[in-house]
Amino acid sequence: MTRLADTVALVTGAARGIGQTIAVQLAQEGADLALADLDASWLEETAALVRAAGRRAECFAINVAEAASVETGVKAAEEAFGRIDCLVNNAGITKDGLMMRMSEADWDAVLTVNLKGAFLCTKAVMRGMMKRRRGAIVNVASVIGLMGNAGQANYAASKGGLIALTKTTAKELASRGVRANAVAPGYINTKMTEQLPDDVKQTMVKLIPLARMGEAQEVARVIAFLASDDAAYVTGQTISVCGGMVMQ
Repeated sequence: MTRLADTVALVTGAARGIGQTIAVQLAQEGADLALADLDASWLEETAALVRAAGRRAECFAINVAEAASVETGVKAAEEAFGRIDCLVNNAGITKDGLMMRMSEADWDAVLTVNLKGAFLCTKAVMRGMMKRRRGAIVNVASVIGLMGNAGQANYAASKGGLIALTKTTAKELASRGVRANAVAPGYINTKMTEQLPDDVKQTMVKLIPLARMGEAQEVARVIAFLASDDAAYVTGQTISVCGGMVMQ
């Protein structure tokens, strides 16, 4: 499938996990990749996978929590590729804990990376997209941003805010031909979830009507759809990829 042929996509948090899978999926569908993470050397494995799919990959050290780093990194990516057609705001962190024990530092860290980071990256790419009257922004949110979760006040707030940011971005940029959507993954098999005790996994699965955890590629496929012209009439939406755990 080459529905993303002649597309340049910037994926943040692309070194591992879902971010790496997203980058590879976009490459398999024809996109060239600007890969971003805190340390460019972390991205070598992802870059190799993208190139193995026959697409170009360039690595950029970007700290999404810092405006200067975002501006410098995005400018470098645009100079390297000539443009950015698609932005996937995937970078995110967790610092879980019950709210009564949560430190202000842990609250600020999660909101800064997960929400402010998406704002800064979106702001950095939007001018070029608006000028070309074409572009797609996909924010990786979470079902936790829709339903909340005990022990994740900071994470839930950041992902709920990201969903709201997506809607506002869509409304502000629609007249310029730029779309913005969010994907809200549920419980996905990753290296982190693989380490959870079996009883915890079983409890999680009981919340899912499809009775299984999702795979990173299932999230990536939805993102590839939203990045493509197949979703030309889709903007401002949040698509939950959660096996039915949250139904809207």
